[in-house]
Amino acid sequence: MTNTLHRQGALESLKRDYIVFAHTAKGINREGSAPKIREFMRICLKYHPVNMGDVKQGSMHQDDIAIESLIANLGEGTVAAAVFTDLDTLEKVVQELIRADLGICINITGLLDEVKECCRKAGIARHSAEHSLGIWGAKDRLPEREVMEFNTMCGHGMVSFNLIRKMIEQVRMRRMTPKRAALMMAKCCECGAFNPARAEALLERMRERGFLYSER
Repeated sequence: MTNTLHRQGALESLKRDYIVFAHTAKGINREGSAPKIREFMRICLKYHPVNMGDVKQGSMHQDDIAIESLIANLGEGTVAAAVFTDLDTLEKVVQELIRADLGICINITGLLDEVKECCRKAGIARHSAEHSLGIWGAKDRLPEREVMEFNTMCGHGMVSFNLIRKMIEQVRMRRMTPKRAALMMAKCCECGAFNPARAEALLERMRERGFLYSER
């Protein structure tokens, strides 16, 4: 899933960030796929993801969406996603998805070596891998590196730079908890790829260290 390849941050932070997607292809496995995508989401839900979403409906953190109705209303042609924070849980999800044999494409975003090892332990070989080539062009127009760590968790860029700056400032001044600020940002991500647990950890670290923006 190319929109999640651009996540930025320290290695230790990225080790707590795994996104599992279900895809279908028109003319190949899309027709009749809605029940399979619903089952994919039910399997993921059993393992307590920190976020789940559907590009056509939104994510579990939006106020007007209940997870049960989100799953029930999943249709053909959508892209469903779930976010996990540890490798052990990811391995269990992959193992159950293999047993379910849904006949749809499953993508995982995470550190390549870890995802490869996860597949090996589950008894399968990774089909392929995609890399981000980084950012090209007028990089001087990008925001601070710390802001990008939050913004790139929403592959569609729906968490605005200014909202991120405001949430960082609110946490720094102790007007908002890191958890609440992270959930505020998660609400903006329609597809459910934003990791609020990782965002909370980043905000806590900034507050403890007395955050100052770095150079771009």
